[in-house]
Amino acid sequence: MSTTIPAPPAAAPPPPHRTRAVLAFARNAWRGLTSMRTALVLLFLLALASLPGALLPQRSLNAQLVDQYFADYPQLAPLLDKVGAFEVFATPWFAAIYLLLMISLVGCLTPRTIEYWRAMRQRPVATPRNLARMPHHAVDVVEGTPDQVLDRMDAQLKGWRRVRSADTISAEKGYLRETGNLVFHVSIVGLLIAMAVGKLFGYEGQVIVLANGSQFCNTSILGYDSFRPGLQVDGTELAPFCIQVNSFQADYLSNGQPEQYRAQLGYQTAAQVESGDAADWQDYELAVNHPLRIDGERVYLLNHGYAPRFTVTWPDGTQRTGEIQWQPVDLRTYLSQGATKFERPGIADPAERQRSSIAITGLFAPTSSGGQVVTSTFPDLLAPEAAVDVMRGDLGLDDGRGQSIFSVDQSKVDSGELTRVARENMVPGQSITLDDGTQIRFDDVTQWVALQISHDPGQEAVLVFALLMLGGLALSLSIKRRRFWVRVTPEGEGRSRVELGGLARTDRAGYGEEFDRLRTTLTDLLQPTGSGAR
Repeated sequence: MSTTIPAPPAAAPPPPHRTRAVLAFARNAWRGLTSMRTALVLLFLLALASLPGALLPQRSLNAQLVDQYFADYPQLAPLLDKVGAFEVFATPWFAAIYLLLMISLVGCLTPRTIEYWRAMRQRPVATPRNLARMPHHAVDVVEGTPDQVLDRMDAQLKGWRRVRSADTISAEKGYLRETGNLVFHVSIVGLLIAMAVGKLFGYEGQVIVLANGSQFCNTSILGYDSFRPGLQVDGTELAPFCIQVNSFQADYLSNGQPEQYRAQLGYQTAAQVESGDAADWQDYELAVNHPLRIDGERVYLLNHGYAPRFTVTWPDGTQRTGEIQWQPVDLRTYLSQGATKFERPGIADPAERQRSSIAITGLFAPTSSGGQVVTSTFPDLLAPEAAVDVMRGDLGLDDGRGQSIFSVDQSKVDSGELTRVARENMVPGQSITLDDGTQIRFDDVTQWVALQISHDPGQEAVLVFALLMLGGLALSLSIKRRRFWVRVTPEGEGRSRVELGGLARTDRAGYGEEFDRLRTTLTDLLQPTGSGAR
């Protein structure tokens, strides 16, 4: 005897009223999101959300100012940091507002674009039955049969879009207004898409290059000091151009304010680099707000600073020369801080190499105030002096942990693995000798420049759509949409009664004068024998 196991009952479909409720909610939510009112509210919220990015320092632009803000406002800064006030444009809530605004604008503008497209191709409406109700109206009696009058009037209304029937002419002018509206709305959507393309496939990186003939080649993201890729950029397909910074010149006013920054560059395009031509460099003077445009990239001059050059000579005669950028701590006088680090060459024993490593840390003043406490009084390189601490011991360079190039590992100092063995104020050419016979010489000062390389594949499209948007807006605001009707009826033998009507479709003054001029031209052409205008 066999038993049949009944199949489990199928899940019951949701009640129809529940499905309709869900669909109604989704439809109403979409209508609310894509309304013009919602778009304006989101635009206001976007502007409001951008205020912290304009008023507070941002880590992506200047991490030093953010650190200073934490030092100045130790209670407020951590609270602001929790809501992303120092990285406003990278926060999820800012991205959510931007995304909702984009969806709202696209959903709001698409039906309006279709509407303007239809209006742009629309034929003039039929002549109203009672033209006397129009804001502009006139009646004239002229010579000629109705067909003759209509032929002459039709010929005079060239440039008007018109429809002629047996006894009427319906004409309309100003369709470029709808074209302007269409271009304006399409350009907004195109502008949003172009900006999205730039965010997806663009990137921005910053690099510091010594202004002594040093080079930077855009072959890998490893060459950058900081790199912010777009969402679809992995850094493997960069245009491999090269830049060589030959010199840098800064001009200052008497009060220390910068007047002009200029860097003399040599550059090679990606094609030159790939061809292996290492001798042909093209010259360019890079200045603030005058970027170098090369292979679809833009190279900007952001900042500059100083890199003291030191030479360390150990007792056995081996030498090392170090030259690395020091960080400005006062942008008014360019007082800078930094650390130039050396490992003794020729030492095979790791422990001995760690014990004999040297770091030169301290402050550098391009124009020193003199005295025991070194500070800077002017940003130009007029009287350079460095107040240095010479540290000897384990710098932690072999620990595998990252550390700042502008300072030494404080934990090494606290543990005694790194100790100070000398403190001195030095000018270029001066030397000091340590207790073990090691000599440290302050050789010279080299300037460095901070360059920003930006790639935005949507920038040209943004410019085109922005210009089209302005052009479309100008057309929609300056052109009037107006209608003109003619009705001709027989008025005795050889004469016709001409009734004219006019209507401005936009609230713009001036159509009354245009209507009167058009009526006078037409009736003069037709040699009227009487008139009754209103």
